[in-house]
Amino acid sequence: MIDCQGKLAVLYEGQGDISAYQQLAEKLQLPFYQSFNDDTLENFFLSWREGSLSLIDRNNLKSSLSVEIEHRPGEQLSWPIAKTGALAQALGRKTKTVVDATAGWGQDSLAMFRMGYVVLSLERSPVMAELLADGFKRLQQLAWVQQLNLAPPQLQVGNAIEILEKLEFKPDCIYLDPMFPPKRKKSALAKKSIMVLRDLVGDDMDKAELFSTALKATGKRVVVKSPDYAEPLGGKPNESFQGKLLRYDVYLK
Repeated sequence: MIDCQGKLAVLYEGQGDISAYQQLAEKLQLPFYQSFNDDTLENFFLSWREGSLSLIDRNNLKSSLSVEIEHRPGEQLSWPIAKTGALAQALGRKTKTVVDATAGWGQDSLAMFRMGYVVLSLERSPVMAELLADGFKRLQQLAWVQQLNLAPPQLQVGNAIEILEKLEFKPDCIYLDPMFPPKRKKSALAKKSIMVLRDLVGDDMDKAELFSTALKATGKRVVVKSPDYAEPLGGKPNESFQGKLLRYDVYLK
């Protein structure tokens, strides 16, 4: 388990069944508080707000982060949405199954799900996995998902390298979005969600090994999402597609 001791606790804010909070704290081996006070040492808290499991920063208790399951601004509302843009180009026209080996906040997994791909999401942080599981559960309860009888991305918790080594099928694509060191110590471009994730789980120091394992485990291709300033993770890619401030490098089997 990634060590969150001293960083994270479960906070009950008086809403809902307190036992759910206690069970979450016990499962993740985190402190449990029934109220917030200035003596609390942790920087972050898990709590349910407006029906969503959320991550709260002690420096801004009024706002919170949860897995966003709604369509992105400007995205078509039908399913599947059109496979356009750099991500879809990198995934490939004939791709049907994708393993998102670095799920994080799940936004790429959800984008791929909305494009009609069958998605398996891997996440090694038990904390992020709880947030993802909550998001995928809420996704399954949406009216349009139920009307179309769709299954949300499947979630598997654990070290992606170990999971990929034991995969019982060959996915068409394995997708990697590892943590890269920021270009500057204080980047104004860094999203709050990325900053929080980095603070909680750190950088992916084993991304080179993850890439090597993914290339062996994939059926057709590996796609690596990276900042536009970063060197290609696997050397020169077969193809590369540019997005806004990032790119998708494609390595064919």
